[in-house]
Amino acid sequence: MASVLIDTVAWVRIEDGRILCARPKGKDVFYIPGGKREGAESDLQTLLREIEEELTVGLIPETVVHAGTYEAHAHDGPDAPLVRMSCYYADYRGDLAASSEIEEVAWFSYADRPLVPPVDQLLFDDLEAAGELC
Repeated sequence: MASVLIDTVAWVRIEDGRILCARPKGKDVFYIPGGKREGAESDLQTLLREIEEELTVGLIPETVVHAGTYEAHAHDGPDAPLVRMSCYYADYRGDLAASSEIEEVAWFSYADRPLVPPVDQLLFDDLEAAGELC
């Protein structure tokens, strides 16, 4: 059993039944946008910083709502570190664009679930069950 925990925060943005996903440079897998906290950052501070860094938009803090927290092993298998992903809905200001960290941005439906890591797949399952993903 892996003893390492990767604590992340993610932005759940759904439009027209599809969820926003991003593929970082040098990676072959898509993720829900977000990332790891730095130092003693709160979830909100981490979320605001990561989304601005990755997608060049500013989330509107007063619209941030917890969407769920998920845990699963990283996509390397059961001996991989455990990933905890705290997910939040939020509105944003600006134009969505991939930053220098991001190779590609895509809008995924539930059918695209195999293209994301296990922890993201748990979110996809809940969103599909709630009728939010097509």
